Amino acid sequence: MKKNLIMLRIAIVALAVGALCLGTTSSALNAYPPLKTGANRDVSPAPSKAAPAKAKLSSADKTFMMNAAKGGMMEVEMGKQAAQNAQNADVKKFGNRMVTDHSKANNELMALAKQDGVSLPAGKSAGKWKSDKAYMDDMVKDHQADLAEFQKEAQSGTDPDVKAFAAKGAKMVSMHLKLAQETQGKIK
Repeated sequence: MKKNLIMLRIAIVALAVGALCLGTTSSALNAYPPLKTGANRDVSPAPSKAAPAKAKLSSADKTFMMNAAKGGMMEVEMGKQAAQNAQNADVKKFGNRMVTDHSKANNELMALAKQDGVSLPAGKSAGKWKSDKAYMDDMVKDHQADLAEFQKEAQSGTDPDVKAFAAKGAKMVSMHLKLAQETQGKIK
């Protein structure tokens, strides 16, 4: 009898926890609107017709996504270092901008990768802080190379969602390149 009472209490607690989890998940899903990438859209087929299957990504699209993920995470890490260690206020401001913009872009890319079933690499350490000048020199070189990659993917990518991400990213990277060049000019 005592054993049944304990089992009954455990079952009630388990049901309460399950109900709480479902309620929390439901409210969290309603709190965040769908992303433009469609990562959290409803993918269940309509009752009258089946949903079209998503085509497999080309190796070039996957390579672009991998490189963009690595580069974006590195920009965030290096930006954090700049915001913390830079001597020049403009370099600190640039670092903070890299953290903000690339964190947002990284989140969009992760959602897109999840939608397409692509596993992106984990972030790496940015290394040791050298100087304001070294950071800004790296930022100019890095953004020049990134701009070329994003523009290439935006023009010749095969997946429309990846191409759209690349086109949007190319605008951001171009703006960052101009800002990096201006900031680099202020460093001696």
